[in-house]
Amino acid sequence: MNFDNKKIMIVVAHPDDEVLGLGGTMNNLILNKNVTTRVVILGEGITSRSNKRDPDQWDKELKKHKANILAAQKCIGYHQLSVYEFPDNRFDSVDLLDIIKIIEKEKLDFQPDIIFTHHGGDVNIDHQRTFDAVVTACRPLRHENVKTIITFETASGTEWRANSDPKHFLPNLFYSFDENNLESKIKSMEKYEFEKRTYPHPRSPEALKIQAQRWGVVVGAEYVEAFCIIRTIK
Repeated sequence: MNFDNKKIMIVVAHPDDEVLGLGGTMNNLILNKNVTTRVVILGEGITSRSNKRDPDQWDKELKKHKANILAAQKCIGYHQLSVYEFPDNRFDSVDLLDIIKIIEKEKLDFQPDIIFTHHGGDVNIDHQRTFDAVVTACRPLRHENVKTIITFETASGTEWRANSDPKHFLPNLFYSFDENNLESKIKSMEKYEFEKRTYPHPRSPEALKIQAQRWGVVVGAEYVEAFCIIRTIK
């Protein structure tokens, strides 16, 4: 897979998914492959922690969460950011078309060559809907600019699916990076005050390193993030 000089759009459901899914890879690509990146965050990411959605109740936390996005962005170094406010863990209450329209708008403005997004079999409904919206928004019509769609795993969202789920994450693309890229990912994740966790949670610094080492062992490298190519057109 050639990433050199590409325009890459990362479409995620929540703040922190961009880091969990490809933080090390993104940092490496930016530093070494002259890519241009835009992260699109669709949901606000917090309000599901109440029994009833009330954004006003979470106003202080939502403002802090948005500030955390910017702090995390600096650690990774990605170029552009768009943030929306679809309801956390309630994407199934939103018409899929509304999510598709946002992705189409971002796509038209940025003109990406490649899109990274969630694995469609994650336990999180917002991840599933984001995947469906991306695939629909990028139908391979004659003038479609997006030639490649790639999905990533999201720690605490992909590995927690049921073992009977037919939509397993089966990676066929592995991107290796160095310890500095891994540290950028971990530092970025630690900026998310409401999302970071302590070991042995999958979003802890120790677990993120173990995950990168685990995929490294699979392909004979030190640190790796795993992906699944959904479609690529040459």
